[in-house]
Amino acid sequence: MRLLIVEDEKRLAVSLAKGLTAEGYAVDVVHDGIDGLHRASEGSYDLVILDIMLPGMNGYRVCAALRAAGHDVPILMLTAKDGEYDEAEGLDTGADDYLTKPFSYVVLVARVKALLRRRGPSGGASPVHEVGELKVDTAARRVFLAEDEITLTTKEFSVLEQLVLRAGEVVSKADILEHVWDFAYDGDPNIVEVYISALRRKLGSPLIKTVRGAGYRLEGRS
Repeated sequence: MRLLIVEDEKRLAVSLAKGLTAEGYAVDVVHDGIDGLHRASEGSYDLVILDIMLPGMNGYRVCAALRAAGHDVPILMLTAKDGEYDEAEGLDTGADDYLTKPFSYVVLVARVKALLRRRGPSGGASPVHEVGELKVDTAARRVFLAEDEITLTTKEFSVLEQLVLRAGEVVSKADILEHVWDFAYDGDPNIVEVYISALRRKLGSPLIKTVRGAGYRLEGRS
């Protein structure tokens, strides 16, 4: 499952991203409304966590613009405001749920899971991704190559998930670090190469191509 967080309080955004990544979600973060609208419009997200008070474009306008364009992604709105009027305005623009700051992280996770369950398997992108002989079930976290199930570690699966969600595209080392590790990671960035090598050993070298100076691309084999 891919989540987008649109939140200008960077410390809060990083904290939420780290927690939700630990829950097994792939998480992207942006810090203003215009970027949020662009990413939500262009990306295949399963849920958007959207702050109301944002620079560039507030959350109400982002939500309304997404709904006007026909995007039905679940939206959980966050705000430091309180009061029935604000909640009504958020829901009137098309938000699916509303959470007032300060909130419990446990409550936020419960709301996220509830919205994703409500959306159901028919909503959004299928959790099963097929690239040639490779099949990755991101919900069950299982990987098959032809008829054989491949056992991966948690980190190996997370790296592969980033590649399979953008199959055919170049995924940079920085993108993988950002989504699989955390925003505060200051270790050796070559750790990504270690996991790419491990995936190649398990899945076969032709599946993951190195694009010199740019990153990696997942390609199917026939």
